Amino acid sequence: MSKPRADTPAQRAAELRRLIDHHNFRYYVLDDPEVPDADYDRLLRELQELEAAHPELITTDSPTQRVGHAPAAGFAEVRHLEPMLSLDNAFSEEELENFDRRVRERLEVEGEVSYAAEPKLDGAAVSLVYQDGTLVRGATRGDGSAGEDITHNVRTLSTIPLRLQGREHPDLIEVRGEIYMPRAGFDRLNRKARESGGKTFANPRNAAAGSLRQLDPRVTAERPLAFYAYGIGGLEGGSRPDRHSALLDWLRSMGLRTCDLNEVVAGVSGCLAYYRSMGTKRDDLPFDIDGVVFKVDRLDYQQALGFVSRAPRWAIASKYPAQEQTTLLRDIEFQVGRTGALTPVARLEPVLVGGVTVSNATLHNIDEMQRKDVRPGDTVIVRRAGDVIPEVVGVVLEQRPPDAKPVGLPSHCPVCGSEVLRQEGEAVARCSGGLYCQAQRKESLKHFASRRAMDIEGLGAKLIDQLVDANLVMTPADLYRLDEETLVGLERMGEKSARNLVAALARSKKTSLARFLFALGLREVGEVTAASLARHFGSLEPLMAATAEELEAVPDVGPVVALNVETFFRQPHNWEVIQALLDQGVAWPDTTPDTGKAGPLSGKVFVITGTLEGMTRDEAKQRIEALGGKITSSVSSKTDYLLCGKDPGSKLKKAQELGVIIVSSIEMLETGLFEH
Repeated sequence: MSKPRADTPAQRAAELRRLIDHHNFRYYVLDDPEVPDADYDRLLRELQELEAAHPELITTDSPTQRVGHAPAAGFAEVRHLEPMLSLDNAFSEEELENFDRRVRERLEVEGEVSYAAEPKLDGAAVSLVYQDGTLVRGATRGDGSAGEDITHNVRTLSTIPLRLQGREHPDLIEVRGEIYMPRAGFDRLNRKARESGGKTFANPRNAAAGSLRQLDPRVTAERPLAFYAYGIGGLEGGSRPDRHSALLDWLRSMGLRTCDLNEVVAGVSGCLAYYRSMGTKRDDLPFDIDGVVFKVDRLDYQQALGFVSRAPRWAIASKYPAQEQTTLLRDIEFQVGRTGALTPVARLEPVLVGGVTVSNATLHNIDEMQRKDVRPGDTVIVRRAGDVIPEVVGVVLEQRPPDAKPVGLPSHCPVCGSEVLRQEGEAVARCSGGLYCQAQRKESLKHFASRRAMDIEGLGAKLIDQLVDANLVMTPADLYRLDEETLVGLERMGEKSARNLVAALARSKKTSLARFLFALGLREVGEVTAASLARHFGSLEPLMAATAEELEAVPDVGPVVALNVETFFRQPHNWEVIQALLDQGVAWPDTTPDTGKAGPLSGKVFVITGTLEGMTRDEAKQRIEALGGKITSSVSSKTDYLLCGKDPGSKLKKAQELGVIIVSSIEMLETGLFEH
């Protein structure tokens, strides 16, 4: 079973760790144990006794250290070496066929493409970082760029090796995978909870995610969790295989579990056959799946296909139909989101759908609600769309009560009472009380304080959250009432930080009308439009009193923006907040209205690149726009000038190729144009 005992305790401890790791690999990865459980237990017990007698021999990757840390105070944020991307979904065979067609067209491949096919486990995605073969960090997916540090918890899982097998492993590798709870373990966990009078879990996915977020790793260690690897992120000191399927084999050779249901299939026909096959096996699998994932097998093809938004073009999750139930719709209410969007929400008689008790479901928007003709009192069909978001998919008309009446879009915001505005042709309706509405408070304040708006240095998102949660700031005007004494009482806010923020608030009071308008967060009014409004009206009062027709006379302002601006300034709440800001000393120099006079740069299109001399890029932008020029972000055949500073990017090369005039800020200052 084992080699003869080594001479020293250190040598024996190293040998025991090697043997235990080997047997873990045979048991968890290969599913082919070499020794009985009793022999394995004796090895582990001997190592425990040896480390107890010689604590200096304990290592972080020792099998005895699966649990041993005190409960954590919280989870630190860690950034992934490479983003953990989400996947686009296919809910029908036609959508899967379209995915395959797009892949072949982009690759310009005539024949079938090979796909790596694997079950989509219904668990929690995690990232594991191994450095020099040793597990050094585990993290949740989070927002894809950064997640929570759960290293102590993932160390408790026997199916995650603390050290990689063999010697031929990379210097650093970021392993991606899914932590899940097998059905048998889930049943045992809930049975034990019921027997002890504890809280049961609704489904294995929630149980797995909740287990990973335990502050005490000893609680996680008691949960029946398991892990499967399905890919990698960052890699140093090693080379990737040329195919995804070979990459999984490589991970397996290093001691990481991969699903034995993975296959390589040919073309869309192979994908459909695998999807149907897994669908017939779904109820009998030892774990929950909500679909299957198809990835282009060749990694060079993956690289050529690239990404769109936050999802790869070379992979897709083909979902199985969601579970559905019928229940009574008690009422329809409208929720106001952080951007002012009103969303109708169905309040339901609680019903169990896919293992989760659902009492609320989305109706998406007013058009969708009216299309489905959903009314309070209806018996409705509820589905967990994509096995995640509950939605009302239809009405059982035969059971509709005779007094059921349709619900219309409210004319005023249910939170603040401001007018609700819905543009013609748009599905979304929005509250127009952006400065006042409690539902939009945090987002409007973050925008107000941002660098291109009021530029309040030191007033970040987390501090704004604190100020709003503590009811210290209700509107932007309240920011200017803050003092050092109030700020020092906040978390992580010392005297110096408080003093600096108060000074930054004071500095921000001196601004421009264009910046102020942009800071107000008017719907669809960006920096360029705000500058056009400021030039056209010269001061705030005539702008606030302008009709939609008068606003449409401003360059860059069409009917939609004009109506947004008029409606915003028609709200008494917004007038009150603006007046409060002026009373606090926010001010700017008024200018002579420019209602059509052409500036020296009128009709000229500028692009700015690099670090300018003598002014910031924002200052240059303001000067160009004040002289009638237009700023765009990319160089094209319509670009007249490239304003170029130090360390320019690729825009300089493109401008040279297109024959665009290239000037510096110094040249424009010397010509007196910027002093015009």
